[in-house]
Amino acid sequence: MLRRQIEDYLISWKNSSNKKCLIINGARQVGKTYIIEHFAKANYENFIELNFVENPSSCKIFDGDLDIQTILSNISLYTSYKAPLIPHKTLIFFDEIQACPKARTALKFFALDKRFDVIASGSLLGLNYEKVPSYPTGYVEFIEMHPLSFKEFLWANGINDDILSIVKNCFDKKEKVNEAMNSRLLELFKQYIVVGGMPEAVNSFVSDHNYASVLKIQKNILIDYQNDIAKYAESTEKVKARACFNSIPAQLTKENKKFMYSVVEKNSKSKKYIGSINWLVDAGITTMCKNISALELPLIAYADDNYFKLYMADTGLLVAMLDDGTNIQIIEGNLGIYKGAIFENVIAQILYTNENKLYFYTRNNSLELNFVLSKNGQLIPLEVKANNNKAKSLSTILSEHPDMCGIKFVNGNVGVNNNLITLPLYMAMFL
Repeated sequence: MLRRQIEDYLISWKNSSNKKCLIINGARQVGKTYIIEHFAKANYENFIELNFVENPSSCKIFDGDLDIQTILSNISLYTSYKAPLIPHKTLIFFDEIQACPKARTALKFFALDKRFDVIASGSLLGLNYEKVPSYPTGYVEFIEMHPLSFKEFLWANGINDDILSIVKNCFDKKEKVNEAMNSRLLELFKQYIVVGGMPEAVNSFVSDHNYASVLKIQKNILIDYQNDIAKYAESTEKVKARACFNSIPAQLTKENKKFMYSVVEKNSKSKKYIGSINWLVDAGITTMCKNISALELPLIAYADDNYFKLYMADTGLLVAMLDDGTNIQIIEGNLGIYKGAIFENVIAQILYTNENKLYFYTRNNSLELNFVLSKNGQLIPLEVKANNNKAKSLSTILSEHPDMCGIKFVNGNVGVNNNLITLPLYMAMFL
């Protein structure tokens, strides 16, 4: 089984003395159902699961009155052959809750009752776009689940916490990593770019290291995403959302990776497509990185909603959208025209999974910082290099702001030159 970081969160939630109902949302196929089932079986005497997509008739449980005793009686009748409802020893799991809006409303009454722990999960699309009679505001907490992070990918490939502690210590002290260890981690990073973090793809890779099998799984997930666009998008958005989605590889392989509507459709404007862009972000399929007009805090105050880059939330899926054979070319180190797109995308994925808000900075069309982060009240400019090339833009900014420390991610090892810190690409997982 794949070890996921969310497990620690779930244990903490279970042990909370004043817990609310928990909604775990996320894009399709990131492993929500599997991890909840595993957590339930390991931590509860009894487990009740209702999947409103697989068993639409279970929605009838919430017909009529929504007082807690009526709901519990209906659940007992519907699931009597599965497990008893024992107070304080039972986890109730509502899967695909977007298919039963009244069940989402009922979460309020479970939270008030406090006799049963309740977790619900659903796709971001359904949770964001399905109408709910009454939202249980104040009675639920949310956590978003992502594709496997690079740390989780390392766990899946046998890299244990002792090794990660050694690497983290090198990151903290800005010391070089042992060359053998550094080489191995960079190789795994390259594999992560191709495999990505979708659990089915990772499981397949760990099983037999067959990139063709991984690609087949990724292609099927991309088809599922296309089907989700057809299912959930408003009729006026279906074609436009699909066109924006399909344009992402072309957007990222441009020298200027700013999202350009003219790449989607010649002479098109933001007014026509911005709704589709927001739809893809809401779906958890893509991640938006906004331009800032000044290197000042708070970054959000200087963000331009109309000037942005759009990355795939899973870099493995991005690679699967590129030309046939690209995955093998990446593994062999022949990145061609895609290197900038691929390395920026994977760093964006890692930073976003670590709950960083994504921004970039440009000036006079001649200077660009790939990313700018805000950490502990400090502004950190970042550049990403596929090899170990000079970071001209970053060097210029640091010469202008000697009190600022910048990071250059490279296919190399740790190095420090005044206020410019060079880090191997995989160390993005520590930011």
